Amino acid sequence: MKSRQTGFTLVEIAIVLVIIGLLLGGVLKGQELINSAKVKNLANDFRTIPIYIYGYQDRFRALPGDDKDVVAHLGTDATLATASSGGKVGNGVIEGTWNSETPTNESYLFWQHVRLAGFAPGPTVAGSDNYLPKNAEGGRIGVTGANNRPITNLRGTYFICSEGISGRFAKQLDLMMDDGNTATGSMMTSDGGTSAIPNTGITGTEDTPGTAGIDDGLTYTVCMGV
Repeated sequence: MKSRQTGFTLVEIAIVLVIIGLLLGGVLKGQELINSAKVKNLANDFRTIPIYIYGYQDRFRALPGDDKDVVAHLGTDATLATASSGGKVGNGVIEGTWNSETPTNESYLFWQHVRLAGFAPGPTVAGSDNYLPKNAEGGRIGVTGANNRPITNLRGTYFICSEGISGRFAKQLDLMMDDGNTATGSMMTSDGGTSAIPNTGITGTEDTPGTAGIDDGLTYTVCMGV
């Protein structure tokens, strides 16, 4: 008695391949949507922080973090920065580096002030868990003033920086919000190298690779001047 071999027909194989293709397409499309949402979230950080600054200025005629009358404006829960934070409190400059973790620095207290004023969500007690904000990639977000320019040749009165951003997202951000070149314009990308900014003595991040030099697999700090 002959044994009969069984197997998939060409039609069945074709159906399986179509199903696999649809599943792969769905996965890739889903990943694309996730990445798009991340870039929009990262861009939103850069768009909303200036609103915090200008909103606070409009209401109190002072800068968040640099407000010498912050207790009168926001109550006893607010913390006044100290002169040792890098400059005179109330001088119209947000002192301290954008990623400062010193509780007396103006750039650190910036977040407390905008939150107590109701402009931003988050903890209002300096040093508490999750006090320092993070971006969609898990990197720090921060603000500083002209005395602590984070990237050489980046122009602005205030600077917003967001770290740990993958190269492909950094390029998309610049294309979406600036001139498409990560080494020029009001938004620039740094790979972390530092040197002194000429004629100022201020330490800034100078290694700013152009778009062609950005590696999609590496992470960078993106800063914007406003």
